[in-house]
Amino acid sequence: MGKTMAQKIISAHLVEGEMKPGCEVGLRIDQTLTQDATGTMAYLEYEAMGIPRVKTELSVAYVDHNTLQNGFMNADDHAFLRTITKKIGVRYARPGCGICHQVHLERFAVPGKTLIGSDSHTPTAGGIGMLAIGSGGLDVAVAMGGGTYFIPYPKSVRINLSGKLPAFVGAKDVILEVLRLLSVKGGVGRIIEYAGEGVKALSVPQRATITNMGAELGATTSLFPSDEATRQFLAAQGRADDYTELSADADAVYDEEYSIDLSNLVPLAACPHSPDAVREVSALGDIPVDQVCIGSCTNSSLADLMAVAAILKGKTVAPSVSLTISPGSRQVLEMLSENGALADILASGARLLECACGPCIGMGQSPPSGGVSLRTFNRNFEGRSGTADGQIYLVSPEVAAASALTGKITDPRGLPAIPTFKMPEHFAINDNMIDLPANEAEYQSVEIKRGPNIQPLPVAKPLPDSLRLPVLLKVGDNITTDHIMPAGAKILPYRSNIPHLSQYCFEGVDPEFPDRAKRSDNGGFIVGGQNYGQGSSREHAALVPLYLGIRAVLAVSFARIHKANLVNAGLLPLEFERAEDEKKVRQGDTLILTGIHEGLTSGRVELKNETNGESLRLVCSISPRQADIIRAGGLLNYTREKALAQ
Repeated sequence: MGKTMAQKIISAHLVEGEMKPGCEVGLRIDQTLTQDATGTMAYLEYEAMGIPRVKTELSVAYVDHNTLQNGFMNADDHAFLRTITKKIGVRYARPGCGICHQVHLERFAVPGKTLIGSDSHTPTAGGIGMLAIGSGGLDVAVAMGGGTYFIPYPKSVRINLSGKLPAFVGAKDVILEVLRLLSVKGGVGRIIEYAGEGVKALSVPQRATITNMGAELGATTSLFPSDEATRQFLAAQGRADDYTELSADADAVYDEEYSIDLSNLVPLAACPHSPDAVREVSALGDIPVDQVCIGSCTNSSLADLMAVAAILKGKTVAPSVSLTISPGSRQVLEMLSENGALADILASGARLLECACGPCIGMGQSPPSGGVSLRTFNRNFEGRSGTADGQIYLVSPEVAAASALTGKITDPRGLPAIPTFKMPEHFAINDNMIDLPANEAEYQSVEIKRGPNIQPLPVAKPLPDSLRLPVLLKVGDNITTDHIMPAGAKILPYRSNIPHLSQYCFEGVDPEFPDRAKRSDNGGFIVGGQNYGQGSSREHAALVPLYLGIRAVLAVSFARIHKANLVNAGLLPLEFERAEDEKKVRQGDTLILTGIHEGLTSGRVELKNETNGESLRLVCSISPRQADIIRAGGLLNYTREKALAQ
């Protein structure tokens, strides 16, 4: 039996475990990336392990999230990142260099290699044939130290693409169609692979758009083949030697298969407030638009912005619309400037933002109250934009540009034809904004700069065999990490300051939760529904509840990265054996968990609801290694103990 693309890469990097369903596999990691919103914590964790220099082939730290320097916090954290990376052997991409996933795709991603990043959209590099996985910062820190990265062995899904995209239909419409087909839970525990004749008609940036939003499916990662288009892209980036062919064997077996004819796709939009609430643009009607934001790691490539420039050329943005453009990298901005497309964009009335995440992470450009904002981004969770009642639609650059001109949601297929973009034979290459680390002879003399915003890491308490604690918060299905630990300009600057950050935990769900948790002497539980913790990889969604005294999270099911982050923090993730049992627990109930130590091994924990008398069973679905991590009080302690035992 042949192998899928993912199976080929996994088998070549397998350190521990068996490639069988239900098993956990440990992988050797070639590359890591961090960004500044999660990176400060990751490097504090790395530092706590006491390993002088990183052991990966390549590690890069990007500054692309916290670039709005309102106060000392972000600038101080950037100084910390710049100096600690220089000391430990990590490249540092300065503010203004670009969005981590776009820059990494351009300059560092390698087919057939492994990459983990402290950002859930790390699978963007799957568009170039790299096994790229989003993870918590502590997992990245361990990998930088030469440690193994573990995931549950995933199922394989093949999506066969045929045909060719029609005019004004883009890669964003492909992934929105996949989300309509599979939903935000459809990729959980799976790796999505794209194949078929339709793949040949997609450029690497288009493929990267599709793999980027595989994160919204809940997928472990997504992969495209490494083929002639990949070779040409790498050669144009001056990286021809990085090319390796990668494809699935003809007799590879997949757990699930789907087919999409690209020729039949139409412009689509994800409606408020979920990436899988997908409808055809033509069916939405004349909805007035207040704001259009084009950019993010999903749709900020040169090809994307050339299409936008062609649509805007010679026209003016509607008076009611604020249009912003965020190029994905300095390379993209430089090439737009040189070929005149940037002038066409600016002449239309668009506002040029820096090469950074910006509005996508809630860092500025919040829409007006109740305003409709069309965004080429990857997430439209309620409140993520910074406006609680903002109505956020996810669309392609073509739909975004057309709608900016008309002032209403517009199907671009009614526009005059625009030139077909041809991928350049040579990209503008200038890596002078990516600082190299100190060499072996110099690194010990590097002084690490620490501002007052950097506070100590919270530490998990030893886990007793039984817990009698209140339910401090009860939430529903599809709770995102944005719900748990919001982003935005007000909160992101405190990502290295857990005590300060804690006052915002679940702010949009129950603003009284932090104070209630702090008043509970011995801590308590959080209870949730299906797909708890979907969205970002931010480990702060585990570390802040830990700081607030949460000892376990009980849910119907968990998103992969968040579940791993809970374990890494030393928090117990437990699932209801029967989904309907979640309704038998209410906020304020006192729960008694018994047989916890045995349950780490057996996979079963007993729950008695002391308030209503119900007896329920919980599933402790973690690996033996994760059970040891819980016993040790988190991955940091576990890693230290293993190092001392060697």
